[in-house]
Amino acid sequence: MRCAVVGHVEWCDFASVPAVPAPGAIVQGEPVLSVPAGGGAVVARQIARLNGRCEFFTALGDDELGHRAVQDLAELGLDVHAQHFGSTRRGWVHVDESGERTITVIGEKLRPCGPLPLDRYDLVFFVAGDAEALRSARAAMYLAATMRELPTLREGGVHIDLVVGSANDAGESWDGSVDAGVVAMTDGSRGGSANGVRWAAAVPPGPIVDAYGAGDSTGAAMAFALARGDGLEDALALAARAGASVITGRGPYESQIAL
Repeated sequence: MRCAVVGHVEWCDFASVPAVPAPGAIVQGEPVLSVPAGGGAVVARQIARLNGRCEFFTALGDDELGHRAVQDLAELGLDVHAQHFGSTRRGWVHVDESGERTITVIGEKLRPCGPLPLDRYDLVFFVAGDAEALRSARAAMYLAATMRELPTLREGGVHIDLVVGSANDAGESWDGSVDAGVVAMTDGSRGGSANGVRWAAAVPPGPIVDAYGAGDSTGAAMAFALARGDGLEDALALAARAGASVITGRGPYESQIAL
């Protein structure tokens, strides 16, 4: 399939800590990795792992990290189309002993601006961008989007085939204001639901190491499966596998599933 993601990038520094520090406390952390991440990059890489290729339309700072990110994302197997302006957003990720991640982001989320050349794609996943970029994405046969961008989805005013959100994120509550075919809510170790169909979380294939990227990998796999014609239950099963696998590796990319 011809697949693309429209979304953002955050340059993230990961540190392993015994626990997230309480107010006023100091903890000793161990550096783990430093990579271009964020929802757009994670979704694009998971789709590339499943499909063999994925194009990534993004925005990055016109700075050293922004240009380095293009190179690093290309080395992860993505075909990157980057708009450069402003400063690259940074992220600091604390990963505690249970594998839970706590994130601090600094700087503006840079959103790619449309119109974008997105006709003749089988799947486009919209993670972040302006309304014109979203309208460009609607030219795809199948359009998925994240619930994080509800204001833009409303402004864009197009039908979304799949909207994915998190039941554990107060900023991702579904209000029915967008024309959507399938609405899916991930729920961590409890699985999730899509249009009233519950799915159970898959058993991780190893110890839980790092929860960063679990929700985005789940949504990416679900969108890929539905876009290629899988039934809903089969798509949810693949999504559960993707979410369970990614949490067994350091950072978002080490353990993403592939077909």
